[in-house]
Amino acid sequence: MTDLQPDLRQRSSDDRQATSLPNDLNTRELARWSWRQLTSMRTALVLLLLLALAAIPGSVIPQEDIDSLAVSQWRDNHPRLAPIWDRLDLFSVYGSVWFSSIYILLMISLVGCIIPRLFVYARALRARPPRAPRHLTRLPESTAYTTDESPEDVLARAADALRSKRFRVETSTGSDAVSAERGYLREAGNLLFHLAVIVVLVGVAVGSLFGYKGGVIMLNGEDYGFTNNLTQYDDFAPGSLFDPDVMEPFSFSITDFQVDWLTEGGRAGMAREFVAELDYTTEPGGKTQNYDLRVNHPLTIGGTDIFLIGHGYAPVITIRDGEGEVTKSGPVVFLPTNGQTFESFGVVKAPFAQPEQIGLEGTFYPTFAMGRDADGNLTMPSSIFGSLGDPLVSMSLWTGDLGIDDGSASSVYVLDKADATQVLKEDGQPFRMDLRPGDTVTLPDGLGTVTFEGVQRWNKIQISRSPGKLVALGGVVLALVGLLGSLFIRPRRMWVRARRQDDGTTRVEVARLDRSSGGDPEDGAAEVAEIVASLQAPRGAQPTSSSRKDQS
Repeated sequence: MTDLQPDLRQRSSDDRQATSLPNDLNTRELARWSWRQLTSMRTALVLLLLLALAAIPGSVIPQEDIDSLAVSQWRDNHPRLAPIWDRLDLFSVYGSVWFSSIYILLMISLVGCIIPRLFVYARALRARPPRAPRHLTRLPESTAYTTDESPEDVLARAADALRSKRFRVETSTGSDAVSAERGYLREAGNLLFHLAVIVVLVGVAVGSLFGYKGGVIMLNGEDYGFTNNLTQYDDFAPGSLFDPDVMEPFSFSITDFQVDWLTEGGRAGMAREFVAELDYTTEPGGKTQNYDLRVNHPLTIGGTDIFLIGHGYAPVITIRDGEGEVTKSGPVVFLPTNGQTFESFGVVKAPFAQPEQIGLEGTFYPTFAMGRDADGNLTMPSSIFGSLGDPLVSMSLWTGDLGIDDGSASSVYVLDKADATQVLKEDGQPFRMDLRPGDTVTLPDGLGTVTFEGVQRWNKIQISRSPGKLVALGGVVLALVGLLGSLFIRPRRMWVRARRQDDGTTRVEVARLDRSSGGDPEDGAAEVAEIVASLQAPRGAQPTSSSRKDQS
């Protein structure tokens, strides 16, 4: 944030007293002192830093309103930390009380700091250039010469020359000098930048209050569609002032999904591009349209954006119980545990199987391979590629109470083993089945069979509505304009004085004062030389000195 210092001779009494705290304060004085502290630029900078620091956990820790699946996995992997994180609202940072408090305090601080300065800047912009100093040649960039012209002619020519260079010129009757100023809009750039920060914050707040964000995992195929209503979402995070009536009535399905895999080079095995082919309608009964959904290329329908944020595999599993009845059949979403090879973890539940409930838990390998150590011995199985080169699913078997009959909510990605029993082989090792597409395994103890039918793809789709995004974008543009103005506009003043000397000639003094830091002295000398060149008469002009930096 740039320095917000108005062009005034002195700071206001409020600013001078903002950091002083009398020993005895009544209620009114304490409130006034607290307001001064809150609306000082120092406090605004501290709050802005705190807001940036408070946003860090939201980038490091998975957020409930962005990826609830990742949150549930994090809770399972960190059972001791999860309750602490929940108490601190670290799984929902941007909706937490402490983050909102910093946000609101920053808004109040900026408004209280900037609005009064609007009037200060208005007075500064209307102010006329200051009178010429008594000794112009003492300024760092100055020169003087003599001419036969009258002082009045020199000053008139000086006023025209300065106006032609877009200086704001002040001439006073009876004065022996012309005052000029340029670059006074730099402070307006500072003000615009800080106002733009407020606009960005307002835009973000509007989007958070009136918008929503939701996610859904969709299987590929025309048989699996999505309609934009609340019942269709896997996770949904509305703003506190969200109105369901603003949801556009669109629907879509993913007809195909293409992945371009890298097969050569150091990045072999990684995906280069993902394309989900959508068929969608903007309203019930509307015309079906097509769109190729890519990462960072959302489909926009009205004020809603549809993003492609993930993909994976769904093995098609069929479970027949001990009585030969199909109790589970269809694709089951497995969640990637390795973003490069797409080795994935998943759970299959058959709660209505007879004689006992059946639960399967295991790993899917798109391209199965057994790893080997340095000595060539086989190690843990793994997937060596993300595409379906040699798909294999390896699962363990659990029976008994899977925690479904009590009616409590349970995750489809977690197998409740508290009251379940793991099935073991005769040697006491866990019973494990490794299946490739088309394989069928008979379960022990007459529990039934499991068949791996094939593999389908799924895509994670994020759907969001942010009504304040254009406001925030406008604020960012305004901030850039203000920042460019504050960086590249150089405020400077120039004076030209003309006095008649005893010998009948006129002594002309030209001086320039650069009020910005970092200005090139050579630029200043060149600008003074240009003014002098335009002032000197075609005859009788004899330069007597150069810029002060060349004088001893």
